[in-house]
Amino acid sequence: MEKKSIVRISIFTVILLAIFLPPFIKYQVLSWRGWGLENKIRTLKAETKRLEAEKLRLQTDITYVERRAREKMGVAKKGEIIYRGTPARK
Repeated sequence: MEKKSIVRISIFTVILLAIFLPPFIKYQVLSWRGWGLENKIRTLKAETKRLEAEKLRLQTDITYVERRAREKMGVAKKGEIIYRGTPARK
């Protein structure tokens, strides 16, 4: 009698696991993806905010525009000498 009840409980447990485990695993995977996407959204919002501030500065601050152009394109003012060194090795 006792062996039959253990077998029945085992079969019942296996059936329950077969029914409920796949949806639970899918839920966990989707939850993990959702967390990753939320993190990416936060990162992109911060980047957007930084770029909007950069855009506003480029539209309003002429000295900033000049400095950025000089840094990016290697442009020098008349009489200026550009010095580019190599980083020191440790």
